[in-house]
Amino acid sequence: MKGILYLVPNTLGNQDISKTIPAIINEKINSIRVFIVEDLRNARRYLKRLNREIVIDNLTFHELNEHTLQEEIPAFLEQAMNGADTAVISEAGVPGVADPGAAVVRIAHEKGIKVVPLTGPSSILLSLMASGLNGQAFTFHGYLPVKKPDRIRKIREIEQVVIRKGETQMFIEAPYRNDALLADILESCNPVTLLCIAADITLDTEMIKTQTVSGWKKKKPALHKRPVIFLLGR
Repeated sequence: MKGILYLVPNTLGNQDISKTIPAIINEKINSIRVFIVEDLRNARRYLKRLNREIVIDNLTFHELNEHTLQEEIPAFLEQAMNGADTAVISEAGVPGVADPGAAVVRIAHEKGIKVVPLTGPSSILLSLMASGLNGQAFTFHGYLPVKKPDRIRKIREIEQVVIRKGETQMFIEAPYRNDALLADILESCNPVTLLCIAADITLDTEMIKTQTVSGWKKKKPALHKRPVIFLLGR
């Protein structure tokens, strides 16, 4: 029999695992010996936080990130093909969503390996839930262009989707560029467009607030080096 590929959630930076990670996650990882992870060091630390008794040296790790070649990925599932349960762990949140884990999940389906997603925090869904914006139709764009003219053009383009269709538009930025992105949003968007800023989700410093662009102009939050999801809506 083939093993199962489990998609194991990680925290969004909260050190208190009990607040966001269900107890069943710990039960599952205790029987798994093969892990596909974004960053080896961080994954080892996370597993130790889940279970201090786990013996890291008894585990097999495969790194899956932007440096991994596509042709390397099928080999990560060889043990699963031979019956060993395997887990994918994201750096933050749930695997496969804005995360390289989707690549190995696709191959698992091609090989007939059962895929089981486990419940955990997703910054994208949590911010959408708390925004008050349209949760029936939405798009997550990931990162917007880095160069300012291209970024402003993209912001205006997705705002038009909000205006025409009412679909919520979601995107992120590297934390050290958050303030610059916010400035471009406030410069480019219609004053009555709704903007939700969801920062530090699940952390003690969490801030999730939706108001008009004109409202944000009166008092801009400090977002430098904070994980943020931006949402535009109406």
